[in-house]
Order: sequence, then C-alpha cells, then structure tokens
Amino acid sequence: MLRPAGLWRLCRRPRAARVPVENLGRREVTSGVSPRGSTSPRTLNIFDRDLKRKQKNWAARQPEPTKFDYLKEEVGSRIADRVYDIPRNFPLALDLGCGRGYIAQYLNKETIGKFFQADIAENALKNSSETEIPTVSVLADEEFLPFKENTFDLVVSSLSLHWVNDLPRALEQIHYILKPDGVFIGAMFGGDTLYELRCSLQLAETEREGGFSPHISPFTAVNDLGHLLGRAGFNTLTVDTDEIQVNYPGMFELMEDLQGMGESNCAWNRKALLHRDTMLAAAAVYREMYRNEDGSVPATYQIYYMIGWKYHESQARPAERGSATVSFGELGKINNLMPPGKKSQ
Repeated sequence: MLRPAGLWRLCRRPRAARVPVENLGRREVTSGVSPRGSTSPRTLNIFDRDLKRKQKNWAARQPEPTKFDYLKEEVGSRIADRVYDIPRNFPLALDLGCGRGYIAQYLNKETIGKFFQADIAENALKNSSETEIPTVSVLADEEFLPFKENTFDLVVSSLSLHWVNDLPRALEQIHYILKPDGVFIGAMFGGDTLYELRCSLQLAETEREGGFSPHISPFTAVNDLGHLLGRAGFNTLTVDTDEIQVNYPGMFELMEDLQGMGESNCAWNRKALLHRDTMLAAAAVYREMYRNEDGSVPATYQIYYMIGWKYHESQARPAERGSATVSFGELGKINNLMPPGKKSQ
C-alpha cells in the first residue's frame, strides 16, 4: 500500500455515568471519559492519555482527515470480515476506540442491530463516517468503560488498545460488559510495527548525540495476548498476526501520516525534541538501509488480531483431563483395528 497521494500498493502476508441500554432510539453523545491523570493503581503509567486525546482530536480537526485513514480503514475492513465469519446476528454491539467509525462503515444492519461507538476524542465522534446501522456515540476512555455487566453481544476494537496503560484491566472490562456467549474481536499493533523507523532513529541519534531515547511507543508481544485474554476470562481464543507494508516517498512523509492518524508517540518518557541534523541523518539511514527499487521507503505495520468468547454453557468444552480411551501411541496401529475394506491406502 502506498499512501493515497501516489501510486500505492498494499502488501499483505497471509493472513462515569452508566449508559442505559433503554436509550438507544436516537444518536446521542454520552460522556464516560476518566478524570485527567486517572490510572489504575496497580499498573504502570506508561502513556499520557490526556495527550493522546489531544492528538486524536487534532487529527480529526484537519481539513482532510480521510487522507490519513487508509491504514485504519484497511484494518477495520478485516475486523468486519471476522464479524461476518460468525453466522449470527448481534442485536447490540460496541466499537471501542472507534475513531471515525472505521469498522461500522463495513458492517450492515442485517448483522448489527444497534451500534455503540466509543472513543476518547470528541472530534472523531462528531466526524464519524455515515453508516446504515443505528448508532449511539459515547465519549469514553478505553480504560474506564461506563457500561453495565452483560450489556453487549459483540465488542470490537481496531488499533486502539495499544495506547492503554492497563491492558489486562481493559480486557477484563470488555469481558465484564459482554453477555454470556458474547464475542470480542480486536486488532492492535504488534511489536515489529515501524521497526524500520525505530532502527533508523536509534542509529542516527546514537551517532549524532551519543545515545538514544524511545521515539516509538512500546507494543505488546503476540505470545502475551493469549495469556492476557485467558486471564481476563475469555475462552475459545484465536490470536493471529498479519503485516501490512506501506511505501512512502521518505521518512518525513511517514511521520506526517502518523501525525495525521493521531498515532504520534505519547509515552511519558518520550524525548520532546530531536535536532534537525539528527532527523536528516535518520532519513538518510532509513533510505540507505530500507529503500525500494523505485526509491520509496517501506514502513511495516504488524497487526495482531484476537478473538475471545465469554463463557456460556452451550459452548463446546474440552473433555476432562485423563478421559481419553486411546493413547496417541496407539494411533500407528489404527489400520489393524479397522475392517479390511476401510483401511487407509
């Protein structure tokens, strides 16, 4: 994929107050944003959530916000594909960290009855894309969800949870607001996201300034997601990874697009200023190490997709440990146990 200004190609590898459910007849905005500086007492305070709110609001106020939506729309469509893979309807669904409605635009009213769209940025909610599904906009923080237990049949989230300070608690809250046999489908950036930019900045800053600071936010490892989902109470888990590669004219165009997406770094330990010569050196390193044959430079976005279900007695369950009647060691003798006409060739 190239950013929309040029000839772009997508490279895809295989793949607060409670909100009463009764008031769903019209589109409205309800606030559930946490107080400034609020964090769970048991978690590290890695990200400045108030700064992230400002970044997302700034991005949504730009004259052409859709210019930078290409990545989030692509991932939103892949989340919608996973929703359609489940052969059922969802009377009430929630999009957590919805932005401008990147998932809702790919869903239809035959699949979703009513859709809650929640985000910390009020400007994103005001400028959300049109959808045929009846929607309710909720101004809410992913870390402090203002919903009652057993409210939603479906919760989706696309490229939002990587900015949460307490991911385990956020997943527990999602599990809490799901109905029994409800499903959570999410996507978040993985650890290899923007590794080209990270390496280029580190090399340039080390050479010019004698050391480097983190300029790319930390991401969750894929082998941790299954454990976190299980600890939150989800079962029948699915976690898979995908990569999207986008080609840019240069490093500065990439950084401009990240700002336009509202994806600038908001870690507390970020360095406020990079010297001009360091930035120029990083751009040169980026081009020298990673450039394509056509002169463009790639940026890799690693995406983790996760699916988890809330327990219900109707769901299939594994057999009890030790209940097997045949051991794996006897599978090699299976032909001897079958009638002659049915033996495998």
